Amino acid sequence: MSGRRHRHKENPVGAVDYKKKEKYHKHMERVGKLGAIAAGAFALHEKHEGKKDPEHAQSHKIKQEIAATVAVGAGGYAFHEHHRKKEAKKKYQEANGTKHHRFFH
Repeated sequence: MSGRRHRHKENPVGAVDYKKKEKYHKHMERVGKLGAIAAGAFALHEKHEGKKDPEHAQSHKIKQEIAATVAVGAGGYAFHEHHRKKEAKKKYQEANGTKHHRFFH
């Protein structure tokens, strides 16, 4: 190593890094969207399996309903994180004086 040290910007005690919070909530929003997509795909798969395998159709129907419920929950979580991200972005702009109040837009 060359002896250099990477130093992070120091925040005053108690200061909140809103940019970091915005990035975190953006990441979690994407995770929620992916979860919703995956659970929705699994629900469709189980629906197809139920038609293909009528002997175990009830089991596939139950799995389909659970997967659909998980998909809705993950979508709600993504929606929640989207609003948390917007809130962090707004607070970041207010803290740095870059917030523009537009009355006629």
